[in-house]
Amino acid sequence: MSSAITDIAVIGMSCRLPGVRNVDEFWRLLLDGSTTIGRFPGHRAAAARPDAHPDADTVALGSFLDAVDGFDARFFGVGPAEATAMDPVQRLGLELAWEAVEDARLPVAALAGREIDVVVGAAPSGYDALRERSGSDRDDHYAALGSSGALIANRISGLFDLRGLSLCADSGQSSSLVALALAGERIRSGAVDTAIVGGVHLIADPAAGLGLANLGALSPDGRCFAFDERANGFVRGEGGGFVVLKRRDLAVADGDRIYAVVRGWGVGSGGASSRMPDPSPGAQAATVLSALERAAVPFDSVDYVEAHGTGTRLGDPAELTGLREVSRRTGRSRPLMIGSVKTNVGHLEPAAGIVGFVKAALCVDRGLLVPSLNFRTPNPEIPDFRRDFEVVQAVRPWRSSPRRAGVSAFGLGGTNAHVILEQAPEQRPGPHTAGRARIAGVLPWVLSARSEPALREQAARLRDLVATDASSSAADVAHSLVSTRSLFEHRAVVLGAERRELAANLAGLAAGEPRPGVLAGMVPARGAGRVGFVFAGQGGQRAGMGRELHAASPVFAAAFDHACALLEAELRLPVAEVVLGESDDRRADQTVFAQAGLFAVEVGLVALLAAAGITPDAVAGHSVGEIAAAHAAGVLSLAEACALVAARGRLMQALPAGGAMIAVEATEAEITDAVAGVAGVSVAAVNGPASVVVSGDAQAVKRLATGFEDQGRRTRGLRVSHAFHSHRMDPVLDELAKVAARLEHATPRVPWVGALTGTESAPGPEYWVRQARGTVRYADTVTTLAARGVSIFVEIGPDETLSEMGSGVLDDPGGTVFVPVLRPGRPAPEAVLAGLAEVFVHGAPVDWAATLTGGRPVDLPTYAFQRQRYWLTAPDDTPDPGTPAAGRAAEPDSELSVLDLVCAETALVLSGKDAALTGTDLAARPDVSFKDLGFDSAMAVRLRNRLAAAVGVRLPATVAFSYPTPLMLGRRIFSLLGPTTSEIPESRADNELFELIDRGYV
Repeated sequence: MSSAITDIAVIGMSCRLPGVRNVDEFWRLLLDGSTTIGRFPGHRAAAARPDAHPDADTVALGSFLDAVDGFDARFFGVGPAEATAMDPVQRLGLELAWEAVEDARLPVAALAGREIDVVVGAAPSGYDALRERSGSDRDDHYAALGSSGALIANRISGLFDLRGLSLCADSGQSSSLVALALAGERIRSGAVDTAIVGGVHLIADPAAGLGLANLGALSPDGRCFAFDERANGFVRGEGGGFVVLKRRDLAVADGDRIYAVVRGWGVGSGGASSRMPDPSPGAQAATVLSALERAAVPFDSVDYVEAHGTGTRLGDPAELTGLREVSRRTGRSRPLMIGSVKTNVGHLEPAAGIVGFVKAALCVDRGLLVPSLNFRTPNPEIPDFRRDFEVVQAVRPWRSSPRRAGVSAFGLGGTNAHVILEQAPEQRPGPHTAGRARIAGVLPWVLSARSEPALREQAARLRDLVATDASSSAADVAHSLVSTRSLFEHRAVVLGAERRELAANLAGLAAGEPRPGVLAGMVPARGAGRVGFVFAGQGGQRAGMGRELHAASPVFAAAFDHACALLEAELRLPVAEVVLGESDDRRADQTVFAQAGLFAVEVGLVALLAAAGITPDAVAGHSVGEIAAAHAAGVLSLAEACALVAARGRLMQALPAGGAMIAVEATEAEITDAVAGVAGVSVAAVNGPASVVVSGDAQAVKRLATGFEDQGRRTRGLRVSHAFHSHRMDPVLDELAKVAARLEHATPRVPWVGALTGTESAPGPEYWVRQARGTVRYADTVTTLAARGVSIFVEIGPDETLSEMGSGVLDDPGGTVFVPVLRPGRPAPEAVLAGLAEVFVHGAPVDWAATLTGGRPVDLPTYAFQRQRYWLTAPDDTPDPGTPAAGRAAEPDSELSVLDLVCAETALVLSGKDAALTGTDLAARPDVSFKDLGFDSAMAVRLRNRLAAAVGVRLPATVAFSYPTPLMLGRRIFSLLGPTTSEIPESRADNELFELIDRGYV
């Protein structure tokens, strides 16, 4: 039974072995014919080392990781106590599963909630025995979870939020290949379409291998002589591997990179055909034949078998006898090439099958066969060896088409597994895609991590990759970073026009050096705030302000052109010509061109941001910018907004020239007092606590400003042709009212904050008349938006004036950020991407893929785990029974002394969380709940252990939750010490009762 639709693609792989961090390093090890075998590291503490045992040297030889105590608990959302309790095989399984998913180029968010299986082959590492020897089992809250083999798969399912089968398989040395076969059955049956499969093996204490040594299975030479006359056993190995499997037709349709295709598999048991632990050649042959039948391929088409190949006296002859039987029964006509990865990395026991599978998949994918080590003369127990078998002893091209390989794994108890792999179909790269929000000339490289050190290391890893591998374009890297990686709270965006600039900025990020082309930040712990758009008014305009972006962004150009067409139809003036023209065009400052041009640019910017995934949660505007804000909120259609902008600009342009507007460093109250009784001057805008604009007749306005200058205040004249928001606008208000009355106003789709009052409202026709004359209360709009939860203010306009003013409005801005989309003096494409980067690093959901042109998925470095040591030690905070805590009596003899004891011990348990908290602090507020103090289950167990040891009574692990405050817990413990009721007398003359009352206990 086999067809294209039921074949299974291998789309992701990971591995970890001594000195080998990933699949590429594993491949280099195989090509070089190197070995990882050595001695058990002396610095890895192990209880009861078997130094005096006759086989002590044998079990100390193997392929051992340099360290197994490190773990990035923060990344995996695990507390220190739980991380310490976890068997290191669970930790390694989590890391390898994550790396396999990243290698498959799958963002984790795409997996969440799906029915995807997780099947893992594993066995205990011996960590549980060390737990007991170390005394760490006293605090046993997480021990049950930490020692459970099933939880290796369960934790992975929880990590990715997967809803399929979650199973840890243990069939001995065939476990991980059996796991792969089980996953294959589930995919082929249609139960799921994807599975994560792996195997891990660690050796917490080499003494655990004495049983295998006694059995005669371990090589005293510390080498695995697979198929050789010197075969005398295997050496144990540590590490593991994971693969991501997917139904082949779906993988092809999705454009996944496919290492190899799983055509078939077989799993069987030797039953009573041989005596345990002797292998059964007939049972092994039956398993291979079953795999060939399921794969529907002839054995003659299989060039290579990655054998179980342990190098044991019985194992190798039995395995090759079984393969001979398969050849005989299928009529194979040529020798079979064989090899064993155990000669490189030792026997990883439950993980051996998956490591052999990864090796075979790499060979199939890369078209090379790699050497099997330590082979010189065939095992004499295998007669006529060279007639039927050839051990691969050097790297050689693999030219068959399609390339096919088998992988075997046999368990000590007789459970056998065999898998048939085939070369993947030719994969043609998909067409280059262009995002709707693409901006020519600049590329973003987007990185994220769960901590700032991890973010810098991610940058360093990517820097090293792009420096040594020129096969991927800068666009490929950009595309892969945003389409194949998960997003975390620590974020950075590296900007550059070409690869060299990007690499230089990447190096700056890795070194922690500030660079203009690097935007970095952290999403607030409470999550990203709401996004508010603030639209600029007249004053920031300039000739040619839309030229660069119009040329670089099709979506901006389309929206801008549409707005300009409507404006020009109303005005009969060349608005686009001025906005896209040369920078010395003086028409840009004329009111009619300034207002129309600003509106068209802002419409284009809103369209571009929307295409990049950024839409406002609330809007506000400054002067004419309020009309653009009303359009963005859905109050006015584009056509009606253009009609209002055109009429406003045309009418104001027709007013007599003259008047002035000056920004003054003063409070609103100061300006109001100064303006009172002065004819011809109005308060045009309140932009901040000490930033007010006055407007009106030129001489009067300048006299008022001079008065403040004499006080040492700063003033600045605005570049305008008319005195807006003053009495000089009065002649056009009636005509403006007629135009506004013809417009249809809808209810805002998003909150719209009017600048006349600084409050949320729904503008009608009369509003536009009042706002042309009245005071712009920009500071109040910022305050109102912030009160609505806006923390990311995006300035829509040609400069950064509103951002500068807005940042001074809020007394305690906290996590608030003001981001201008365009900045004078900075190329527009770069400025827009920098603006997107800044809102992104503060948590806004930028669709980076939409900003890219071209690019295909390529391999990237996997996550830079920031490991810390978590290992079993005797608890240093659990007193011996009868040992009193400092500063208290050994045997509490009153309710008050018991309460003091509970408070002191609670403070000690909390010491890692709040070093400043003391028992005295708690004694002052004993009715605070343990929950409010931040207690979790592990802390509750620690408190139980300390109190039980201190007072000599049995307490349940849930005591801190059954009695949820120190006061209630103290009373409960006191009741257990003797009397069932409080011994505190009722008499108010009792000094102890007075003390309790004074301290708020009763």
